[in-house]
Amino acid sequence: MSFIHGFLIAVPKDKKQEYVELARVSAPLFMDLGATRIVENWADDVPDGKVTDFKRAVKAEKGEAVVFSWIEWPDKDTYEAAAQAMQSDPKWQNMPPKPFDGKRMMWAGFEPVFDTEG
Repeated sequence: MSFIHGFLIAVPKDKKQEYVELARVSAPLFMDLGATRIVENWADDVPDGKVTDFKRAVKAEKGEAVVFSWIEWPDKDTYEAAAQAMQSDPKWQNMPPKPFDGKRMMWAGFEPVFDTEG
């Protein structure tokens, strides 16, 4: 079964194109390491919650949008090998600057338990 690595990030709204460009440049590198799908999602309808919400999770500030992304891997072993390879692969060292505060980025790995596609 596949393995999903998800991300939640606050990105300044005026840096949207820079973020999309970073995604465009990094996607082939992830795919070369075995990723099967990469999905980047820019906030469109992110309501304020009563206890918590997506914006509070990443401490989004005024003028920032929440980005919800995931990378699908064939399995956890492929993801772990890719994560290890990224540490030493020089292609990852020459990436464009990140247009967001990485300290407020959240990420985690997930095992799918239900999928309408299989």
